[in-house]
Amino acid sequence: MRNDDLETRMRERERFHALTLHPGAWAIVRVDGRSFSKYTETRFDKPFDPRFSALMAGAAEALLTELGGRYAYTESDEISVVLDPANELFGREVEKLVSLSAGITTAAFTHAAGEPAVFDGRVWTGTSLDDVVDYLSWRQADAARCALNGWCYWTLRKDGRSARQATRDMHRTSVSDKNELLFARGINFNDVPAWQRRGVGLWFETFEKAGHDPVADVPVTATRRRVRVERELPMRDAYRTFVRDLLVR
Repeated sequence: MRNDDLETRMRERERFHALTLHPGAWAIVRVDGRSFSKYTETRFDKPFDPRFSALMAGAAEALLTELGGRYAYTESDEISVVLDPANELFGREVEKLVSLSAGITTAAFTHAAGEPAVFDGRVWTGTSLDDVVDYLSWRQADAARCALNGWCYWTLRKDGRSARQATRDMHRTSVSDKNELLFARGINFNDVPAWQRRGVGLWFETFEKAGHDPVADVPVTATRRRVRVERELPMRDAYRTFVRDLLVR
């Protein structure tokens, strides 16, 4: 059997290798921590720990940079990176985008944390900017829901409830009930840091850096690019306007 025949047969069995993003489509790569409820249980403070948030923001910056994304958003143990329709990274191959995104995030988080952690990945696609704005609004709404639930659950746990009791006490409670639960214990959910309730956004921005030309012996300025990490995101309609304006620049 000739080697080229063998290679052809083997290549034909590579599933999804030829699957690519539709031309002109927006895409969002999302990675999630695997078994992070167990991973964070004894390592970080509850319900939120700035150290864990910093690790996630660092991993999000690495992923945004490596993918050449337009915007990254992280909340809890997930990261979403927006790729615009012109992004041709890896020939827009879904298999590579998913596998390498999980690998990049895993490596960045593990290196910063100093111990192993694992992420998985997926790709979402949209046909318009409106779709992207809807997606990002959806994830921010999830951040707010999870933040309120997390504060209620861990407040009850610190009150002495077992995991089962805390879950039972929260069963079928409304948003108003949960806010009242916290308020009765001296916690105003609206005063909780914005990054816990709204997530963290990252994007590239340009800035002017002062320098000196040693040949001409004159001061000069150069335009540089850096990643901005924003922990005071707007919410609801203001957030929709913010991300739309950011993505059409």
